[in-house]
Amino acid sequence: MEGRIIDVNGKKLYIEHNNSFENKPTIVFLHDSLGSVQLWRDFPKKLSEQTECNVLVYDRLGYGKSFPMPTHERENDYMETEADVLNDLLNELNLKDIILFGHSDGGTIALIFASKYPEKIRATICEAGHIFVEDVTINGVEDALEAYNTTNLPERLQKYHGEKVEMIVKAWTEIWLSEKFRSWNIEYVLKNIKSPLLFIQGDADEYGTLEQVEKTVSQVSGSAEKFIIPNVGHTPHKEVPEIVLEKVVEFIKKQL
Repeated sequence: MEGRIIDVNGKKLYIEHNNSFENKPTIVFLHDSLGSVQLWRDFPKKLSEQTECNVLVYDRLGYGKSFPMPTHERENDYMETEADVLNDLLNELNLKDIILFGHSDGGTIALIFASKYPEKIRATICEAGHIFVEDVTINGVEDALEAYNTTNLPERLQKYHGEKVEMIVKAWTEIWLSEKFRSWNIEYVLKNIKSPLLFIQGDADEYGTLEQVEKTVSQVSGSAEKFIIPNVGHTPHKEVPEIVLEKVVEFIKKQL
């Protein structure tokens, strides 16, 4: 897929877009809080080939090859804001028939988007997303920050985000570790999700318990299924890609 920078209401975002399957939905990939287009590796391409769906992968502002974010300071509703940016991006590209695949923060953004813009959504796949803050999440973020300060994690991230690494790490860790964010909760939006939902989570996820899954699938208005993978952590699509791919292909084919 060819990559390019696109201007979305003044935000310069890096996208890769394959639109070769006529009259088929577009699977939109939403990366995690330190993720990027590159970090999805070949997963989007494989999913596109096996489902014969189009694919859009993009770096949110501040990440990967997109332009830097203006400030690392975030409000509690930063993921709601990202859902609106995605809507603007889809309008810019004139895409309407969408299947979302979001991981971690991206999974949360996918849930919010599906609740706010239901007319655009064919189905939603949420992998390890969050709908409220748990102690395990706080501990996970603290561990990640510790790793950032004591290991070669900054160099590893620089490969994908260049000079923007410090900014995205601050943006992620400061909001999640702040007192004001403890009360963050998006359960109230779930009833507005009417499209089919697949929630994927590893039962050894170091950032969230299975309560995230249970509370989500029980509160959406559309059909919902959960896929819990034993002995897997926060990134099932990297840890057990074939298992995740098989399940997601089966789910998407059902929607088609």
